[in-house]
Amino acid sequence: MSKERARRRAEREAERERLAAARAEREARAARRREMRERFVGPVTGAVAGVVGAVLPRPARPVRVARQRGFLARRRRTENAVVAVLWFLVQVLAWILLDSWMARLGVFLGSILLLPVLVTIVFDRRS
Repeated sequence: MSKERARRRAEREAERERLAAARAEREARAARRREMRERFVGPVTGAVAGVVGAVLPRPARPVRVARQRGFLARRRRTENAVVAVLWFLVQVLAWILLDSWMARLGVFLGSILLLPVLVTIVFDRRS
């Protein structure tokens, strides 16, 4: 009988130790998470005036923007780059070939206004 009680007590103690180790691991993980959050986000800044218990929001974490991948995204980036280079070349040619500031301004404004129309015509995806 006493051997059985000793075995059950040993099992209870082993279970208690396992639970304590799991709790310590959770607390350590939570502490690491809090420390990492404090490092990236910053501490809570303080109480809001007039509201008991309220705190100001933490500064937002910097957002990492991932670039879209794939054929369509690569094609879109290429098209945008081609449009930008051509627009820039038109501006450079207007600057070189035209002497009048009004003509240069007209080319600039005209290219700004016509750019969406030309992009829609040239890169129409419906056909």
